[in-house]
Amino acid sequence: MARVEITSPATEHEAAAVVAAVEQYLRDNAPPAAPAPVGLPGWQRAALLEGVGLPAGADHPWLR
Repeated sequence: MARVEITSPATEHEAAAVVAAVEQYLRDNAPPAAPAPVGLPGWQRAALLEGVGLPAGADHPWLR
């Protein structure tokens, strides 16, 4: 992240205003969050089933 420095004398309020403006700019221009993946990857599903001793084709609500 880039570093912002105020080189001229500034009051606490002026410095806080600059920081608030930069933070708002960063929030407004941040890329959108990636969508959450749907379901489990095959390897993870197989590992969970194997770990609890269920057959490979088991269908349980917590696996959906």
